[in-house]
Amino acid sequence: MAQAVGTISVDIWSDIACPWCYIGKRKFEAGMQKYLAAGDDRAVAIEYHSFELAPDTPVDFEGDELDFLSRHKGMPREQVQEMLARVTEIAASVGLDYDFGKLHHTNTVKAHELLHIAKDHGVQLELMERLFKAYFVEGGHVGRIEDLVAYGAEVGLDPVATEATLRSGEMTPRVREDQTIAGQYGIQGVPFFVLDGAYGISGAQEADTFADVLEQVLQVRMAAAAELAAENAEGAEGAEGAATDDKAGA
Repeated sequence: MAQAVGTISVDIWSDIACPWCYIGKRKFEAGMQKYLAAGDDRAVAIEYHSFELAPDTPVDFEGDELDFLSRHKGMPREQVQEMLARVTEIAASVGLDYDFGKLHHTNTVKAHELLHIAKDHGVQLELMERLFKAYFVEGGHVGRIEDLVAYGAEVGLDPVATEATLRSGEMTPRVREDQTIAGQYGIQGVPFFVLDGAYGISGAQEADTFADVLEQVLQVRMAAAAELAAENAEGAEGAEGAATDDKAGA
C-alpha cells in the first residue's frame, strides 16, 4: 500500500548497548516533534533494526563498563572515565540519567530478537525505550532471557510465548537480516537513520538537524507527487482530445 505523501518512513539501526543511540533517540524525537508541529497532515513511521556493536560479548560479562571499554578498545582507564563522564553529561542534557556505575554489560542479540517480537505485536517503540532505560539508567540486565521476558511483559507481550520464541532462536535470522542490510548500506556505526529508504543520517545529530532533514524529505516527496499529478492530468487531457478527434472524424 502506498504511503500518504506526508508520511515519512524512518528506519533506525541501533544497539541497546550504545549510549549514543539512546541520546540520538531523544534528539530525533525532539526534531520529529518540531517537524510534526510545523504543518498539518504530517506523520513519521519509525522502525528499529538490529546492530551489534560487540557481538562477542558474553551474556554475563565479568567486570564493569570501565573494564569492558579498557579491554575492548584498549583504552587507559583514566581516558575511559573521562569519556563516560562526558557521555553522562551529554545524556543529562537531553533528560537521561545515565549510571555507568551499575550498568551490566552484556550480549544484546536476545534483546534484538525481543525487539523483533515486539515489532510483530506493534509495541517495538515502547520496548526499545524500556530496554534503553533498563540498561543505561536502572542497571538492568538485557542479555538474559528471563529478564527480557519481564521487560516484554511490561509492554504487553505474553511471557510464555515470548520465552518460547527467545529460546527457540527463530528470530535470530531476522536479526542477521537487519545486519546484512546495514552492511549493504555501508553502516559501520550507530545510531544510523535512513529516511524514506534513501537519505542517511549518521550519529546523534542535533534536533534541528533531524527536523530540517525531515522537512527536506517531505518537500521532495510533495514535489514528486505534484509532478506525477501534472503528468496524469496532461495524459488525461491528451486522451480526451484524442477521443474528441475520433468522434469528429466518425
